Amino acid sequence: MYMDAVVIAGIVTVLLMVGFFVGVGIFVVKDQKSHGHHKPKDGKHGGKPV
Repeated sequence: MYMDAVVIAGIVTVLLMVGFFVGVGIFVVKDQKSHGHHKPKDGKHGGKPV
């Protein structure tokens, strides 16, 4: 396969996007663990009737 500058730039872009979303996912998991889990109040959802 001929490696053009556009192909290399596309591969780098995809790798950067994957790395970004993995980093965000790791941040969210660590932040969720540090703040603890919220328990639902008596199974109610917002207190408004559906």
